Amino acid sequence: MVGSAILRKLQADGYQNLLTATSSQLDLKNQAAVAEFFEKEKPEFVFMAAAKVGGIVANNTYRAEFLFDNLMMQNNVIHNSYLQGVKKLLFLGSSCIYPKLAPQPLKEDSLLTGPLEHTNEPYAIAKIAGVKMCDAYRDQYGCNFISAMPTNLYGPNDNYDLLTSHVLPALLRKFIEATKRGDERVILWGTGTPYREFLHVDDCADACIFLMHHYDQPGHINVGTGQDLMIKDLAALLADIAGFKGIIDHDPSKPDGTPRKLMDVSKIHALGWKAKISLRDGLRSVYNDVKNQF
Repeated sequence: MVGSAILRKLQADGYQNLLTATSSQLDLKNQAAVAEFFEKEKPEFVFMAAAKVGGIVANNTYRAEFLFDNLMMQNNVIHNSYLQGVKKLLFLGSSCIYPKLAPQPLKEDSLLTGPLEHTNEPYAIAKIAGVKMCDAYRDQYGCNFISAMPTNLYGPNDNYDLLTSHVLPALLRKFIEATKRGDERVILWGTGTPYREFLHVDDCADACIFLMHHYDQPGHINVGTGQDLMIKDLAALLADIAGFKGIIDHDPSKPDGTPRKLMDVSKIHALGWKAKISLRDGLRSVYNDVKNQF
């Protein structure tokens, strides 16, 4: 989802000499294959958007894979970017790198100040390692490697599998299918009381390219809207967009995850970037794109 959005934005901005490879063409976990790709192609700038990602179920079920796969991919890309003299690399992480009970909104300096949320701890540890790896290569080798931490993303090419997706696409699919079947109620996981912030992936892509032009500092930078809402309010909004008229019930026996993870985006705002796509407009666009898929 993120990689394709960055590619669309680069193409819209007139960039043509773009090097891409799908996961079937290049396994980023394969050290030799990544080394061969970098040695042959000699990229000047690298957007590290590849990752093994998923929602609360996937994170908690495939803990070893989420740690191993992400460490392998980012280690190979970052190290070979150094070896081949990449001018600048942007590493993308996630807001889950912050402690579960960090003060809100989440400031960049809250990293490593407390325990992580258990369900996504392996993924968060991998992403923290990526941030620190970029900083270490900057310190030791002088590499211009930067890190950005987007909030929860949604948009074109999202994952709508009900077992592995994030909360927003999962809810949207549930309401689309329930509306078409004429269901009287939809049951959602958890209490609905946690707060989440959502950023359209096209805004994230815009921020990534902006940071490639304007950010050259050690340490990561938050990317988000600076606004959040409760999951139950997100559900009501999605139900309204999908035309669902029934009852929304919650299953409190299922995990809620982190109570809140609103991003402090004052750092990127100070550089001159702000999100442009409102949540309702973004959700309406996504709904129109996917409503016939289910």
